[in-house]
Amino acid sequence: MINNVQNVSSLSVTRGLSSVATENSSTPPSAADSAKNDQSFAAVLGNMATQAVDTMKGAESMSFAGIKGTATTREVVDSMLQAEQTLQTAIAIRDKVVSAFLEVTKMQM
Repeated sequence: MINNVQNVSSLSVTRGLSSVATENSSTPPSAADSAKNDQSFAAVLGNMATQAVDTMKGAESMSFAGIKGTATTREVVDSMLQAEQTLQTAIAIRDKVVSAFLEVTKMQM
């Protein structure tokens, strides 16, 4: 599910539409397949953080390409909007983790 969301969020108007159609038409994974692909919570958060940093670096390099004139305005705006969305998601996850930590520390033993 997360892979489909990542693929949809990285689409532009002209590229990547065929990959979404093939992914949505595939059959859902069985329970045995999903058990093989399960990761720990720390690994998932680590992967998300790595992808967020990569998105930010990509947006930065795209903005430099826009300044040099090698990238179109649309490409620069798309990458910046994707970086903004990634940052907002990271902030929301951080807030939820801090809130959960504070709730755990308030519990009586």
